[in-house]
Amino acid sequence: MSNPVSNLRYVPSVDQLLRTDAARELRESIGIKRLTAIARSVTSELRSSIRSGKRTFTNGNTAELLLAEAVARMQETARIEGRTGIKRVINATGVLLHTNLGRAPLSVAARSAIVEEASRFCTLEYDVATGSRGKRGARVESLLKDVTGAEDALVVNNCAAAALLILSVLAGDGETIVSRGELVEIGGDFRVPDVMASSGTRMVEVGTTNRTHLADYSRAINSNTRLIMHVHPSNYRIVGFASSPELTELANLAHERGLLLYEDAGSGQLSDLTAYGIVDEPIVSSIVAAGADVISFSGDKLLGSAQAGLIVGRHEIVERLRKHPLYRALRSDKLRLAALEATLVAHQRDAAAEEVPVIQMLAMSREEVGQRARALIDQIAGGELQLALEDGESAVGGGAGPTCSLPTTLIAITHPRMSAQEIERVLRSSFPPVISRISEGKVLLDLRTVLPDELAAVVAALKTID
Repeated sequence: MSNPVSNLRYVPSVDQLLRTDAARELRESIGIKRLTAIARSVTSELRSSIRSGKRTFTNGNTAELLLAEAVARMQETARIEGRTGIKRVINATGVLLHTNLGRAPLSVAARSAIVEEASRFCTLEYDVATGSRGKRGARVESLLKDVTGAEDALVVNNCAAAALLILSVLAGDGETIVSRGELVEIGGDFRVPDVMASSGTRMVEVGTTNRTHLADYSRAINSNTRLIMHVHPSNYRIVGFASSPELTELANLAHERGLLLYEDAGSGQLSDLTAYGIVDEPIVSSIVAAGADVISFSGDKLLGSAQAGLIVGRHEIVERLRKHPLYRALRSDKLRLAALEATLVAHQRDAAAEEVPVIQMLAMSREEVGQRARALIDQIAGGELQLALEDGESAVGGGAGPTCSLPTTLIAITHPRMSAQEIERVLRSSFPPVISRISEGKVLLDLRTVLPDELAAVVAALKTID
């Protein structure tokens, strides 16, 4: 066995590594600066492993072995880095609004609007008819007013931003009353009390976790009160001995006492989706009709578009938000606005069930998912891979409809020589990656959340499993 220290002289230099054929190929894709950094890191790791005795040699080809190992490490590092950015995946988990996978997939029209209309110079703040400066988001705001029945609308970059803007502008110098049962944590460390504290308003809790009465709100009102806030509990429900005032009651109380009512509506349901199993999400137009002065909701959940915080309400209230300096820091960009506009047009035309992917997925029956699954299984002929159909449930996800049931048909995958974890890893390593889930030792695919043009890629990924 050779002396570890003496083997250090055989570690290839950075320059030697950069002159290899592999480095010349990588230079085209990642650039010389990043490639040089990777080469330095690789050679440093090799030296460390030799010094520590973790890397030993038993023959005379030390230089060749180390060069080959350095090249392999360099290629692997570049490959891993190339897969760490935002990449398209196929969602076969059955979770429609999968937060980790980007929530709502965009419609064909929304994707086209981003690429064809907004990715170049566009009319973001320009009026072609007059040749003068235009209003950012004017078309989206007009569509929001139309589909919700509100007097005015505004778009910011997400729902937390919408809540922060509303609370800062309307109640930053006073108090906001909210039920204890609505002090929710939505996910990703987003907590209603934290947003309220950041806005400057003082949170006044009323009622209990499970029961809050109108009288609780009434008793808490004083000269410092600015808002009554009602929060839809997106990702949980209190059942059993529970009650809270109707929204119309809160609106009447607020207006009788000269206050404003703010509704944080969460998932942004624009039309009645009870036929598809969504039974406990508020419809935004109904909230407007109930008397809420200002409402915020998401663009990338049940509305089915890009992430955005959508605000609708009374004109004088929305105008106050628009004129506040904080709005400029939170306002939406052209790509988001383009996707929202295309998606809202589909809702306006009552065509969301045919054109918006999330609504299409909701509308699919267990039988329709089963037909897809059987057709896919028929294409996987021979081999040791075992595919069977099972009844199951899809999930809405994204904090929407936590109690909603979406019966589905699952493809359960097993293999006599591979574990579920190994099968899942193969699918996840395919191109594009197929994201599945594991239950009771089986890999499960739910084709409800697989877009029609992705089915062939799922078949191809399954065929790579030996």
